[in-house]
Amino acid sequence: MRIITILFLLVSINTFAQTYTEQIAQHREAYKADFLKDNNSPLKKKDLQNLHFFDADSAYKVLAEVEILKNEKVFKMPTFNGTSSDYFRFAHVNFSLNGVKMQMTLYRSVSLSTNPIYKDHLFLPFTDETNNKETYGGGRYIDLDAKNIKDNQIELDFNKAYNPYCAYSDGYRCPVPPEENDLQLAIKAGEKLYTGEKKHR
Repeated sequence: MRIITILFLLVSINTFAQTYTEQIAQHREAYKADFLKDNNSPLKKKDLQNLHFFDADSAYKVLAEVEILKNEKVFKMPTFNGTSSDYFRFAHVNFSLNGVKMQMTLYRSVSLSTNPIYKDHLFLPFTDETNNKETYGGGRYIDLDAKNIKDNQIELDFNKAYNPYCAYSDGYRCPVPPEENDLQLAIKAGEKLYTGEKKHR
């Protein structure tokens, strides 16, 4: 009976792993397709072969405690083209990754918050020790939705981390990740370095 139970658990775990890998694969296909739908996109269909990703790894999907910040003032987040965009600090998220306790900050765009479609959009830009080696030197982004905060918790999935448009072309106003979101470890999840030629606008 115990052997059957163990076998069932192993099959269940394996099925979950396959399902999660498939979910990330579908997410990435949709991500690639979005480049072709966006009129402002830096990439064309032939460029998509130069997008690369770490293998899906559920160890990089964590449940974070959310601490909503109060009375935060709007600040100017620098962009890579020398301008800035208005944001405010929305919340701290606390979690453990690979046994290391971490805190990051979620941001909300002032301009997007006035758009009914994006009013719940949260922005998580970050840098880590893979930058300039395996991933884009300017850091990566994760998009989140405030509606997904349940019981003061939210799921962070670094497998969905993606490159800013500035990784593929100049001429875009990509926010520079603030220092408070500089992670002192290698996040081997999400999008890797783009291997195509960088474009000019």
